[in-house]
Amino acid sequence: MKVINSSVQLLFPHNFLEIQEMLLNIELATRTCYKSENKIKDVPDIDFIMDKVKKGHLSVIEHGFVTVKIICDRGISHEIVRHRIASYSQESTRYCNYAKDKFNNEITFIKPNYLKEGTIDYLIWEKAMQEAELAYFNLLSLGKTPQEARAVLPNSLKTEIVMTANFREWRHFLTLRLSKQAHIQMQEIAKMILIKLQKIPKIFDDFEY
Repeated sequence: MKVINSSVQLLFPHNFLEIQEMLLNIELATRTCYKSENKIKDVPDIDFIMDKVKKGHLSVIEHGFVTVKIICDRGISHEIVRHRIASYSQESTRYCNYAKDKFNNEITFIKPNYLKEGTIDYLIWEKAMQEAELAYFNLLSLGKTPQEARAVLPNSLKTEIVMTANFREWRHFLTLRLSKQAHIQMQEIAKMILIKLQKIPKIFDDFEY
């Protein structure tokens, strides 16, 4: 059994030039509405874009997108995929056999960020994970397939999910998932995503973590 923390990796854009190209594309789309393409320069006019965004003209930022890889537990992933204007590719418990060498013959779980190691609460959780791992391996040894044995796996099971969404949907995601009403583990993921998104100038600067 292995326990890890949640994490987020930025997959796209890779560098400053790709960010600039996306912003120029957004500016072109925005200026098309006003037929002011003649004002486009080599450097994107982000203030022009944000002026339209603040006025509610959000469709223009749908021309920019970001892809991240999220490592979280299955329960949180179920909330993430409810954001439907996005694309997802997720680690499959139907096909992944955690008894194989490439998984080090163990199951990885995400540590709940609200449990402190050494406390009674944490020990109860840890024991439950150990029992789930044992039950999973026992079912496999009895001839069950991974997609059948997964029935005993808990929400704390580690999963990896690649998510691509346009800027508008990311803003919607952050509005909901940074809220104090969101699940505490989801807030943690949203904060990590925001840090990645704020590599893009100004588009997400009005969000705080």
